[in-house]
Amino acid sequence: MVICTLGRQPELGMAELESLYGASALHSLNNQVASVDVEARDINQNNLGGTIKIATPLITLNTTKWDAIIDACQQQLIKLAPNIPEGKITIGLSALGVRVNSRDMQRAGLSLKKSLKNLGHSVRLVPNAAPELNSAQVLHNQLTGPRGVELLLISGGQQTHIARTTSVQDIDDYTRRDFGRPKRDALVGMLPPKLAQIMINLAQAKPDNVLLDPFCGTGVVLTEAALLGLRLQGSDLDSRMIDYTIANLDWLSQTYGIVPSIIDLSVADAQQHNWHKPIDTVVCETYLGKPLVTLPDVKQLQKIVNDCDNLVRKFLINLQAQLDSGTRCCIAVPAWQTPKGFITLPVIDDLKKIGYNQVSFSNGTGNLRYYRKDQIVARQLLVLTRQ
Repeated sequence: MVICTLGRQPELGMAELESLYGASALHSLNNQVASVDVEARDINQNNLGGTIKIATPLITLNTTKWDAIIDACQQQLIKLAPNIPEGKITIGLSALGVRVNSRDMQRAGLSLKKSLKNLGHSVRLVPNAAPELNSAQVLHNQLTGPRGVELLLISGGQQTHIARTTSVQDIDDYTRRDFGRPKRDALVGMLPPKLAQIMINLAQAKPDNVLLDPFCGTGVVLTEAALLGLRLQGSDLDSRMIDYTIANLDWLSQTYGIVPSIIDLSVADAQQHNWHKPIDTVVCETYLGKPLVTLPDVKQLQKIVNDCDNLVRKFLINLQAQLDSGTRCCIAVPAWQTPKGFITLPVIDDLKKIGYNQVSFSNGTGNLRYYRKDQIVARQLLVLTRQ
């Protein structure tokens, strides 16, 4: 069993894990953390967009008392210390769901540091500005390295789980793939690489599958798919986007030493184009409508919704006729955040009529939306199978 801490929108991470490992293997410890019944060697941090840290469980306590938790942490550190290579040990503490402030976390960390020093070890503590150390702190302080230890204190109802972090998201690598690629365009949405990775996993794409992105833009989905060993097919209405995709895939090849397997990249209208077969999976972000800084009036917003719905509906009908039964897709469509809740595309209510089944998830995941609290246009992820 491994423990996964989830990102800013944990429902996306839960759905991703369920898509990869099955509902029966997945258990929610709290709204930030899940356990997965797999061997550590069978889960790869680099392939998970929605999991921030992976950890090995050490002990489960039938208590939520703070002093008992810290005593148990001390015992676990003393057990771990003899197996750490000689040299300075770096330790850190993170609380997930445990009611504790950063000051108490810092005090606890200093206490653990003292207990190791009393055993003759040289120790450095990563300070807590918040109850949980972020991925940058874990990565840059090498807490998953040979002489690093991050202990996770995880609330689970009346129990507390203590685990040791074994891997963390490489935020530097995500930043390189986002901002380091040569071609970017803010007007086409700039899908985050993490989200593209989640979407590919939600579609259950496997190495050597042909992944189609009919709205490829600057090639973010195709770039992430290439890193996962998929074969690529893409199209876009704008010829400039195809040029950008080619440039970014060339950059990927030079930067990561891989040769993307490109089936086809075409200038095409996704509402009527016929793509090459086979199509094993479809992952894409459709047109999200015009960028909005403020919420428009009801009439203007309804026009935006109708325009997007018309495009997405025609695309889905065109795509459905070209897919084999059972083909799984993950498609990001727009949803608009208003004071009264989200406005979604009407076509979502008609998915069965046009030949799709919408995949539901069993671990408390409802609508899969990616957005910030102050953002008007959200990305709603539709996980579909062709009937």
